[in-house]
Amino acid sequence: MDELEALRGMRTNLAVEESPERLGLRTNWRAETPERRLRSRSSWRLPVIGVATAAAVAAGTVAVVAVNSDGGGSATPGKSGTPPTVALGGGNALLVAATNAEKAPAGAYWHTRRIMGEINDVGKSGADYYRVDSRQGMESWTDAAGKQRGFHLDFGGRPLGPQDDQKWRAAGSPKEVKAPNPDGDGPAIIFMGEQPSRTPWPPDDKVRYYGLTVKQIAALPTTPQGLQNALLDVKDHWRAVSPEDGHKEPMRNVHGSERVRALSEVAGALLSEAPAPPKVRAAAFRMLASLPGIKAEGTAADPLGRTGTVISLPLATTTQLGLHTSPMQLGTYRRQWIIDPAHGRLLAVRDLTATPPHGHGPYTTRDSGARTRLEVDDMPDRFHKRGDLAGYVVYEVAEWTNAGPR
Repeated sequence: MDELEALRGMRTNLAVEESPERLGLRTNWRAETPERRLRSRSSWRLPVIGVATAAAVAAGTVAVVAVNSDGGGSATPGKSGTPPTVALGGGNALLVAATNAEKAPAGAYWHTRRIMGEINDVGKSGADYYRVDSRQGMESWTDAAGKQRGFHLDFGGRPLGPQDDQKWRAAGSPKEVKAPNPDGDGPAIIFMGEQPSRTPWPPDDKVRYYGLTVKQIAALPTTPQGLQNALLDVKDHWRAVSPEDGHKEPMRNVHGSERVRALSEVAGALLSEAPAPPKVRAAAFRMLASLPGIKAEGTAADPLGRTGTVISLPLATTTQLGLHTSPMQLGTYRRQWIIDPAHGRLLAVRDLTATPPHGHGPYTTRDSGARTRLEVDDMPDRFHKRGDLAGYVVYEVAEWTNAGPR
């Protein structure tokens, strides 16, 4: 199973009101091979979720969590294995990160703990809405043979910031709230104040990342140009709008901002979920530094409160690659990485609203046969303003370790 494909499609934090047929399809997705996995006949493609998540949806117990508007969070960041040997100075932050990533220690397991969040606007108008940060995540250990063991993480939901909290309390502190869901036939239900939970994820003995095995990742070139050339031959869904037949294509078939997006997606995987050796991780940082339009934009705190350097990517869209056959955004967004150059780490990826949702999408045919189109009211960020946080992935832990799953 391609783990990254599953994570890309994992519903961020939502229990969806939908038909039993669709819910049944969600819970059985792991029974299919990657090539046979269900792809919707319409532009409203079925997102992929894990068994643990689907079971929680069926039981009505999926929970969500928030971070404070000032970036604070309750989780404790993972510690680096060795002190850095290069400090951030006036040079390129990505190249400094590469130098330090290359000197990181090795280990028997690649251990990651990542949290994915989406900011939802709850309310009927721009005058009375409040923002809720809904999250879920994964913690996993992967060995050199490609065997992975892990856990699905659910969290309790709460308003994003102090003003949102005041409005939520003024509304009676509801235990569950509804937000628009562009992927389904009904609203998303976000459960507030639930206790965090940790559910075992079914074992995977042949984990892949964008189709690459762990052994193939370990053998990737360690120079930026060599790495880029190798990745251009990888076949996957590299466009925000994919063909209905599910056809995969080599990355070299896409150009311009689409290629930058594709390369940055895989580079991000090599620096986070994938068990890439230190030299390959260093090459990923250097490759990103060589791409057109990449620039540093000062410092910022990630959703866990850790300060890092902001790296902006010139993307045309931030829609998850390979999940839809029709445009699924009515606004535009800026994607940013937050990196820790001194320790050679990718801390987080975040999307900021550039242009709030407006207009409508093209008419499409759903599985039910109904003709419909995406409207502003279907968007969870329909009241967002320029610069507002729309979503993120934060990597609390991403390191080699000799300690196994626990």
